[in-house]
Formats: sequence, structure tokens, C-alpha cells
Amino acid sequence: MPRPPASFDGDKECAETSFAVRQVPTAREAEFNQQSQQPYLWIRIRDYNSPKTPVSPGSPSPYFKFTDPAVQASAMTIKERLLQWCRDKTRDYENVKLENFSTSWADGLAFCALVHHFLPTTFDYSKLVPERRRQNFTLAFKVAEEKAGIYPLLDVDDMVAMRKPDWKCVFTYVQSIHRRFKDQD
Repeated sequence: MPRPPASFDGDKECAETSFAVRQVPTAREAEFNQQSQQPYLWIRIRDYNSPKTPVSPGSPSPYFKFTDPAVQASAMTIKERLLQWCRDKTRDYENVKLENFSTSWADGLAFCALVHHFLPTTFDYSKLVPERRRQNFTLAFKVAEEKAGIYPLLDVDDMVAMRKPDWKCVFTYVQSIHRRFKDQD
């Protein structure tokens, strides 16, 4: 079992928070779990009302940061590797330019292109246009669920309402697509 950092005072930390505090792995232990291919990621979560809780500018909720630079670098590497995988699969698709997990996915075409890459007979990608966002999201999420068994973690109405989708939500859904198709193509 990994040991907490020397600066960690478990009793004091538990008294300051309403969440359970778990022991934290060292940087060496923050490597990929060989069975699940998922990284060991952890953070200490403080009580929302704690005066020491950092808050994102313009946001009432706290933001979370990896305190270990090795874990932070590993998380960025995972994000970049997944984005590169998406670029590779959607390279030849018109109107898809993947630069991030937010605005690059805002019109639904990136989702359609990614799903179409693996399920090309399910719809005609060439008939899709960026202006028909609702249609694009609906098509991508429906085909992914019905033909590939990928649960629709994103809601079409929410995606249409946002011009700049939350990158964490998009990233999570794209991870589902990756998990389903990573061994194909």
C-alpha cells in the first residue's frame, strides 16, 4: 500500500473535509495499471466550503489539481495521446480539425467522423453539414449506442446549448469510443 506524502496529516485533513482521504501513490506508482490500461490518478478533495479550497476564476466550484508533477505530466500525455488517436481516425474527414476536446467537437462532426470511421456503412458522412448540430450529435450518439454499445454519456440538448463544450465531458465520452474500438483498424 502506498504511503502518503510526509506533509500529509490524515487526522487534520479528515477533520477539514467531508470526504474520505485515501493514501496517495508515489510518482513511480502512478503508472498504467497493466490490466485496465488506466492510470492511477488521485487527488485530495477538500470540503467545498473550506476557505483553503482553490476556486477557478468566475466559478463558484473548486478546481482540482494533481499535486505530483509526474502524475500531471502523465495525465497530459494520456489526453494528448487520445486526441492524436482521434486525429488519426478522422484525418480524411471534411470539416473536422481536432485541436482540443472542447470547441473542436462543438458541431458534432468530429463525433460523426469518429463513429463513421469504424462503422462506415451506418450513414453517409458526406451528407452532414456543420450547421445542423443537433442532427450531427443525435446521429453520432445514436449510432454509437445502437451499433457499438457505447452508452451516450453526453446529452444532445446539452451539446447543442453549448458553443464551447466542457472538455472533461467530451474527453470522457471519447474515452468510451476509444475503449470500444481501440483494437480495430
